[in-house]
Amino acid sequence: MTDTQGERAGTSGQEALRENGMMRHLLDSLEEGKDIGHFGRLVFAMVARHFLDEAELKQLLLKDPACDEAQALSLIEQVKARDYSPPRREKVLQFQQQQDFPIIPNPDDPDAGNVYKDLRFPEHVYAHISEYREQKAHVHEEEAAHSA
Repeated sequence: MTDTQGERAGTSGQEALRENGMMRHLLDSLEEGKDIGHFGRLVFAMVARHFLDEAELKQLLLKDPACDEAQALSLIEQVKARDYSPPRREKVLQFQQQQDFPIIPNPDDPDAGNVYKDLRFPEHVYAHISEYREQKAHVHEEEAAHSA
């Protein structure tokens, strides 16, 4: 079993996820057997994998009637293999535009969907984001130098 944030904090992973309104909404919707859409499942997996073990994550995804075991396992593997960081609010809003289910139930609230405000991720997540931003800045510097 992986060392998840919930275990390190001494709380269940689901309890920790419920600290964020969007994740609470997704958890509640899954518990109610709702179809949260492809992007809802993707966002859920990208965030929840840091708080739940794979078996629990799979069981929650399977509560979505549009997600079978093969799809759940494939999604978990994709997110893990590509080491997706939890998405920023802006990315979640882009995803939400591509499906009917509201991933962020109150998109007018500027804090809604900001998982980095309410949740504490493992340090490697923050390091990964910082490294990405540094690489992106370097590319922009090179582009500016070549166009000058």
